[in-house]
Amino acid sequence: MDEVARTRSVYESNSDAFVEKYRRESIAERFGEPFFDALQGTRILDVGCGPGSDAETFADRGYDVTGLDVTPSFIESGRENVSDARFALGDMRTLPFGPNSFDGVWACASLLHVPRGDVPATLSEFARVLDGDGTLYCSLKRGDESGFDGLGRFFERHTAAAVCELLVDTGFEPVHVETADAAEVASQDGWVQAVARVA
Repeated sequence: MDEVARTRSVYESNSDAFVEKYRRESIAERFGEPFFDALQGTRILDVGCGPGSDAETFADRGYDVTGLDVTPSFIESGRENVSDARFALGDMRTLPFGPNSFDGVWACASLLHVPRGDVPATLSEFARVLDGDGTLYCSLKRGDESGFDGLGRFFERHTAAAVCELLVDTGFEPVHVETADAAEVASQDGWVQAVARVA
């Protein structure tokens, strides 16, 4: 079982607790303005959408949103709670969408579950489904180590410089990159947030 499959198993086995936790707050509402400012168009793919809190924010703002997650219970919750969005079960490493399907990809705290060796191909998948002037948002735990947490979820950490290099190498142009200390975002970890356009 690879890292993503093990992480999916943890989320699925504890889905009620995670749905309750992740339905409380929309990260898009708190930190999405740089993404909204850069976005040209209305079609958003919410990658690793969880139970749909950010998808709900996008839908409420009038965007045409599709949520994708590898965890069946999260997709079920999204469909139950966000009637103005579509939800699909799938792995971000092999997106089930054609080229130029979206104007924006929102990957909030989801790409961090992908092992470092798979990240370039995953970013290339994001670029593939984006329109020619598409916009990407990603947020990742800050650092340079990887491993499993106490629950068994895999996390791959990245520095801001590494995120920028990955984006450039996979056909993106970073337009906004910021870091946040753990205390700033009420988290146990520091974070890197990046907005980039298809180059």
